[in-house]
Amino acid sequence: MKKKQVLIPILLAIVIAGGSFGIKTLLDLKTYREQVNAISISDVDLDRIGDGIYTGRHEVLWISAEVRVTVKNHRIEDIALIEHRNGKGKPAEAILYRVLAAQSLDVDAVSGATNSSKVILKAIENALKKY
Repeated sequence: MKKKQVLIPILLAIVIAGGSFGIKTLLDLKTYREQVNAISISDVDLDRIGDGIYTGRHEVLWISAEVRVTVKNHRIEDIALIEHRNGKGKPAEAILYRVLAAQSLDVDAVSGATNSSKVILKAIENALKKY
């Protein structure tokens, strides 16, 4: 009888903790999706950007990126990824090469890493908007 009296509150606490964790995770997931869907990438006019090194950052709940963009003669010469916190989005780092090749932010996201691609592109845009 005493075992039941001890066991019931412990099980109840476990159920409540698990339920709370599940609800928080679902709310975080909703917030994350809303933040990613709200990302809008605008292309930049490289003719208006002077030579220099520009840094930019963007972050949503579980993904962040910080970049250093080097511009010379109104061309993007280099993009260094300083930080990329991601889940399964590591392949999105290939978007740096797409931006360099196109000299534009109007490039396709990396398949299977769309959210990280959008965050990296927004970080590049944020860097280049500082001109």
